[in-house]
Amino acid sequence: MPVNLSIKNTPDDVAERVRERAKRNHRSLQGELLAIIEEAVKVEKRLTLHEMMERNRALGLSTQDEAARMIREDRDR
Repeated sequence: MPVNLSIKNTPDDVAERVRERAKRNHRSLQGELLAIIEEAVKVEKRLTLHEMMERNRALGLSTQDEAARMIREDRDR
């Protein structure tokens, strides 16, 4: 069963920005607020270990082996 939500004491500038966003997206104010809430609470798929490692590489983050090498080099100095 649908629930009615209410946002009280919304600052004028925030309300205006949501109205502008709704207009850009061709939605009503209520439709835009629902879209924002749905996006905020959507369940993201869990990444596999392989996918996480690929993302780390793409971001240029060090792997565990690289981190161990760097620590060893630092200790040897």
